[in-house]
Amino acid sequence: MLKIGVFGAGHLGKTHLKILDASDAYNLVGFHDPNSSIVNTIRSEKNYTYFESAEELIKAVDVVDIVTPTIAHYELAKMAMQHKKHVFIEKPISNSVEEAKKLVQYERDNGVLGQVGHVERFNPAFLAVLPSITEPMFIETHRLSEFNPRGTDVSVVLDLMIHDIDIVLSVVKSPVKHIHASGVSVISETPDISNARIEFENGCVANFTASRISLKKMRKSRFFQKNVYISLDFLTKKVELVKMKDIDPNASKEELALLLTNAEGKKKQIYFENPDIQSTNAIQDELEHFAKCIENKTTPLVSLEDGKKALEVAYQIIERIGY
Repeated sequence: MLKIGVFGAGHLGKTHLKILDASDAYNLVGFHDPNSSIVNTIRSEKNYTYFESAEELIKAVDVVDIVTPTIAHYELAKMAMQHKKHVFIEKPISNSVEEAKKLVQYERDNGVLGQVGHVERFNPAFLAVLPSITEPMFIETHRLSEFNPRGTDVSVVLDLMIHDIDIVLSVVKSPVKHIHASGVSVISETPDISNARIEFENGCVANFTASRISLKKMRKSRFFQKNVYISLDFLTKKVELVKMKDIDPNASKEELALLLTNAEGKKKQIYFENPDIQSTNAIQDELEHFAKCIENKTTPLVSLEDGKKALEVAYQIIERIGY
């Protein structure tokens, strides 16, 4: 088992600690958090070992799990990799693109592995429909949340939209051509609601909307490609997949119940698919996936390079907004 230590025991850090404590892939050695109030709460609730210093924890483990505010990601990851430790970093990878580039280089120089916690890549609904997302030409995403002061240390683009940026970059195999964006700061000092339009060199267009001042939660994406429409709800883990194909002349009338005739008079048959969606814990899956990558010396599904690319696009969006 890999010895692992957790940095950050806040809301998400508690979840990571609980999962790692029960994991068959890791041996949870302990945690570190500079907030004494959080530490006292954790120690009163659970028997997790607390480490006084970051360096002490790093030296005691094989892997570090960084679940701190973004501003602390770089220094902790840098220190860990310089001690030849593997690093799991919650999204976004770092506080700046320059820091992300350096972390990618530290990973290479020290012969370790890094993974970024873009958890939606492990969402069972996304994994179930991923084989059908082959060549999307139009994508629309909506990620809306109720206001919560936690996370407002960064723009809504880095807090919420970056999830969908990473998803889109993973399925559109083409360089970004143009980015248009707008955003409004309503409660925070940085934008709380934002819209972005990304045009790719292959002609694909993706529209992103993110808000942290909505009345209800929404995590939906729609993918359009030739003869296929895919609607994906990351929150409820549901998928609608609609396909069209040329009519089979030997098909029965019952099979041809759903027909569409286009403007040119060509008839298409409409049919629906319901992929099998497993009931899984995406955070547990991403952490255990990382353990397998370390064991097999393979590149993680969401590499540090992937995290850097998502951050680059996010900051281009922020630049277009003007904050």
